[in-house]
Amino acid sequence: MVLTVPLLAADPGVTDKEIAIGSSLALSGPGGYLGTQTNHGMNAYFKSVNEAGGINGRTIKLVAYDDEYNPLKCIENTKKLIETDTVFALSSFVGTPTVGKSMPLWKNAKVPLVGMYTGAEPILRNPLCRYNLHVRAPYSAEASAIVDAAVNNLKFKKVAIFYQYDSFGESIKKNAETALAKYGLTPVAYGTFDKATLDVKAGLAAIKAASPEAVIMVGTYGTHPILATFVKEAKSAGMTQTVFFTPSTIGPEDYAKELGSDAGNCVVSQVVPPYDDPQLSVAGEYKRLLKKYYPGDSPNFVGLEGFVNAKVLVEGIKRAGKDLTREGLVDAIEGMSSCDLGGITVTYGPNDHEGMDKVYLTCIKGGKYTEIKDWTNIK
Repeated sequence: MVLTVPLLAADPGVTDKEIAIGSSLALSGPGGYLGTQTNHGMNAYFKSVNEAGGINGRTIKLVAYDDEYNPLKCIENTKKLIETDTVFALSSFVGTPTVGKSMPLWKNAKVPLVGMYTGAEPILRNPLCRYNLHVRAPYSAEASAIVDAAVNNLKFKKVAIFYQYDSFGESIKKNAETALAKYGLTPVAYGTFDKATLDVKAGLAAIKAASPEAVIMVGTYGTHPILATFVKEAKSAGMTQTVFFTPSTIGPEDYAKELGSDAGNCVVSQVVPPYDDPQLSVAGEYKRLLKKYYPGDSPNFVGLEGFVNAKVLVEGIKRAGKDLTREGLVDAIEGMSSCDLGGITVTYGPNDHEGMDKVYLTCIKGGKYTEIKDWTNIK
């Protein structure tokens, strides 16, 4: 008779046959698209791993709850995931306010969270928390990449900032100011907008008067109509040679649709590569698995980010070995150096919990995003 020796596990959420992963994200409400696509990207990869036999004989069970982008609901969900569902780890939470308010729960319980849809740095990234394992680059990296391109590639010196008038917009504005200061520059003008209105006249007037060569526009998801309106009205007012830069936070696909024929001279920074890049196997893998498990979805940057989050988590679990523990998972991810996920790499360390440093600057051609490798046509 052959005896089967059970796999050992010291922590909750792990059995001989299963690993429970928890997620709280907006599956409905204003942020429902972000959460749903993050969830679909993440789960598409988990499903493929399970169909291939799992990890060391264990399949992944995803427990995901809708928090409607509400911090209080995210707190409730996180508490339930840790205490009632006893998940092994967390992944792909969405949103700065939700993640920030819930962080004390998993930090105190010493439950790792791998990948979150936010690039905010105070509290979440600084100071470093052992149980926060980021995948995307921070907002400051996006701001730096934009300013570097404007100054180094386009040789601009006159940069204005048009930003959402709240704490989020103020934070990214400061990131851009810091990046400009490296070159001894300060913004030539500022304009603000209220995300509850499409009125951009006052902000446009202030910025146009300074004749900027570039405008950095900052808005959260859902503000794409406002920023597209700003671009269209700016061009109508004569700013046809101005380059309009935007961080990834706005919802790139909707922004491209809103711009339509006015997409020229518009640059958007991304924290994952374009999903239409035929040279990146991770992009092709994401599109293939999304079509297989969620045939009604169209590929998008948000979903690809969730997919990459899942790949990092699975790779960490594999490296942590059969005797799976939460501390072992953190150690395993911290040991991932130049880990190739299919054309993109992540690097971690005990003092480095930001897997991806690269920011992809993209332009819109035919309604699709491509990475900019030649800046001669962006003027």
